[in-house]
Amino acid sequence: MALERAVSMATQVEVHFHGIERSAAVEQRVREKVAKLEKLFSRMTSCRVAVEVPQRSADKPKVYQVKIEIGVPRRAPLVVSHERTGSHANEDLPLAIREAFETALRKVRGTSAKIAQRSRIERGRRRPSVPNGAA
Repeated sequence: MALERAVSMATQVEVHFHGIERSAAVEQRVREKVAKLEKLFSRMTSCRVAVEVPQRSADKPKVYQVKIEIGVPRRAPLVVSHERTGSHANEDLPLAIREAFETALRKVRGTSAKIAQRSRIERGRRRPSVPNGAA
C-alpha cells in the first residue's frame, strides 16, 4: 500500500485490461515497474498501461501485448507498444510486462538525455543584455 501511495503522489497510473480478467497481482507488478521508471525519470507526469490479449484462433497460442504511454510535460507522450509475433510470442504475462518496461526504460533514458542536452545548450547561450536605462 505504501508503494502505491508513493507512485500516485507524483504520477497518475492507469492500468487497463483488454481481453483478460483484471488481476490485482498483475496490476501491482505494473505499479512497481512504473515506480522504478519514475525513480529514473522524475519528469514523468502520467503513465497509462494496457495489457491486452487479442482474439486468436484455436490453433494460435495466446499472446500478450503490453502498451505503455508515458506523459512528459511540454512534449508528446512516449508510447511503447510491445508485441512479439511468431516463435518469440509472449505466452507468459510477467515476461511480456518485463520486456515492455525494459523497452520503455530505454526510451525514457533517450528522452532524458535529449532533455538534459537541450538544457545544457540553452544554459550556454548568451542572453541579450538589457541597457542600464531600460527597465
